[in-house]
Amino acid sequence: MPLDEQAETILRGLNENFPRVETMTGAQARAATKAGRKAVADPEPVGSVRDREIPGGAGPVAVRIYSPAGHPAESLPVVVFFHGGGFVICDLDSHDGFCRAMCNGIGAVVVSVDYRLAPEAQFPAAADDAYAATCWVAQHAREFGGDPDRLLVAGDSSGGNLAAVAALMARDREAPAVAGQLLVYPVIEPVFDTESYEQFAEDHFLTRSAMQWYWDQYLPTHREAVPAYAAPVRAEDLGGLPPAIVITAERDPLRYEGEKYAAALADAGVPVQCRRVEGMFHGFLTIDAMAAAQTARGELWPQLRTLMAEPVHTPSD
Repeated sequence: MPLDEQAETILRGLNENFPRVETMTGAQARAATKAGRKAVADPEPVGSVRDREIPGGAGPVAVRIYSPAGHPAESLPVVVFFHGGGFVICDLDSHDGFCRAMCNGIGAVVVSVDYRLAPEAQFPAAADDAYAATCWVAQHAREFGGDPDRLLVAGDSSGGNLAAVAALMARDREAPAVAGQLLVYPVIEPVFDTESYEQFAEDHFLTRSAMQWYWDQYLPTHREAVPAYAAPVRAEDLGGLPPAIVITAERDPLRYEGEKYAAALADAGVPVQCRRVEGMFHGFLTIDAMAAAQTARGELWPQLRTLMAEPVHTPSD
């Protein structure tokens, strides 16, 4: 499906201006991408935004807690969100707009997690932080108006990997109870010769060389053995995981692996809704100004509201 005019213009700008991270160190890539980020003068208003530190996998990590406006009589669903960026770049600010939109769109508390980044903190640092944050949110949700029995893990790109891994860890360790997982064009495994990689290795914002570099920073041994907590599709058993919504983009080199994971979850008996957004490229959903992103969000929010409508109780309840 061809790109619409706005998406084509945005993609051209990304192809021309996004730093070639594979030529840089992690610190240089972070500085370059942050320098190219435009400040938002009028972010979407929400009820409240609070920054704080919580215990991570090996020390404190920063989180940003978004609450919708109003004072509902009942506790709200809670989303633990992990930003994308190849495990190397991006932060709480880069995904602030998306978290605000999700908070309002589904009427939930959103806790965005500033997990440790590679290469300074390689695997399993980010995964450990993701799981630790999920545990903390489950334990403290009621303190900020959240319902721990309606807890969803979510993320885009590498954050989608961390959401999937946090759900896998929670199942394996029998806590906390996770009601669902939202995986947006997730990074799933270090395989670079799939059908979608062959089609979209260049000229579609995220490149094959960049993804190889991201994996080199996060898991330098990925050409050898890759553990399931880095590549969740390689888990021996995917049964018993929470229901999943998986979103892929047609023109994304990661499309195949995201859809492969969705199929593997379904084969294991996990309820899965998988949607490929035609004509779109990696990263589109968090581009606030893109009309196609707004349309896709408008379709996603009701799905998430439905997914989070029913509480999931722990065995001790």
